[in-house]
Amino acid sequence: MDTTEIEKKSLEAHVELCAERYRLLELKIENVETNVGSVKTMVTEVHEMMHLMANKRNDQLINWGIGIIGVLLATISWLATHYIRTL
Repeated sequence: MDTTEIEKKSLEAHVELCAERYRLLELKIENVETNVGSVKTMVTEVHEMMHLMANKRNDQLINWGIGIIGVLLATISWLATHYIRTL
């Protein structure tokens, strides 16, 4: 911001205008801090959600693996018992 003509002539006017400029600057900084805080909160929430989703997915994969292994073992056992009976 350029200085105005009145600021050039009056120190009191300059001080008052500077005070107003600093007040507005502080308001803008507070607004930015609030917005950054909101973004930080959202990022934390998203991180937690992603962690929970990953854990659920891992549990799902483990359950599927156990199921598939169980079916394979049952099939092998059935085949083995039928093969042994035919001997």
